[in-house]
Amino acid sequence: MTTRGVLYVHSAPRALCPHVEWAIAGVLGVRVTLDWIKQPAANGTWRAEFSWQGEVGTASKMASALRGWHLLRFEVTAEPCATAEGERYSSTPELGIFHAVTGMHGDILIPEDRLRAALARSVRGEGDLEAEIAKLLGKPWDDELEPFRYAGEGAPVRWLHQVV
Repeated sequence: MTTRGVLYVHSAPRALCPHVEWAIAGVLGVRVTLDWIKQPAANGTWRAEFSWQGEVGTASKMASALRGWHLLRFEVTAEPCATAEGERYSSTPELGIFHAVTGMHGDILIPEDRLRAALARSVRGEGDLEAEIAKLLGKPWDDELEPFRYAGEGAPVRWLHQVV
């Protein structure tokens, strides 16, 4: 079963750009050349985005391939398909990586055990319930990435397909 999604590289130092392409090429099994443009939200960084199509789990593999680079901000999404829910991965140098399961309308689906754990931490006084739920929804990552998303409006998008 295949799915499709989008990789948003929100900011990367110029020296890291070819390494991002090589990492994604390793996941997709095809040569990847991204259209890099300057990222106005962070001087000296570049951004790129492209749509991809591949097997279920491709978004996870992309996020894993990119997650170790401290100076990289990115998001990877995968649409739901007949055999799997959708996914969203967000990563920032300060916060690390966030993963969420998404439904057919793009809503984040939070498993009940994670909600129960957040409630239990709140009851024990280990955290504020509102802050716990915000983390489950990825709000800290959204807050940090929003200026980079906005700066990329109108950027070109390219389709890449995984070799099967």
